[in-house]
Amino acid sequence: MNVDRIKQIVESTPNLSTALGMEFISTPEDDTCMARMRVDERNRQPFGFLSGGASLALAENLAGVGSSSLCPGCACVGIEVSGSHVKAVSEGDSVTAYGRLVSGGHTLHVWNVEIRNTSGELISSVRVTNYIIRHK
Repeated sequence: MNVDRIKQIVESTPNLSTALGMEFISTPEDDTCMARMRVDERNRQPFGFLSGGASLALAENLAGVGSSSLCPGCACVGIEVSGSHVKAVSEGDSVTAYGRLVSGGHTLHVWNVEIRNTSGELISSVRVTNYIIRHK
């Protein structure tokens, strides 16, 4: 999935994605997208580990970029995010989120997002549902 158009929009203004250090990456498959985020002072707990909230934000923002790439001119907003965190990530490491579109209807998109550390270990598994708002 080519996310370059949406990536330019995201990077053009201050927002949660840029504040937490998210980088969105195109993929060769039409139903997948990726994002990377370094664990640092912007997204860690006081204990030095990646915040679970930052992981959920990464997954939701990635799914939003994916849905927006598939639906030009629409507003794609998250309406449900549910995740399980299974491993901690220390400050200084990076995580990569891999999103796969499970259902791509006209009104709702459902994404499965896996977040892994640099060793490829699963950190979080997240499901995101986006509402697609079509402008009239």
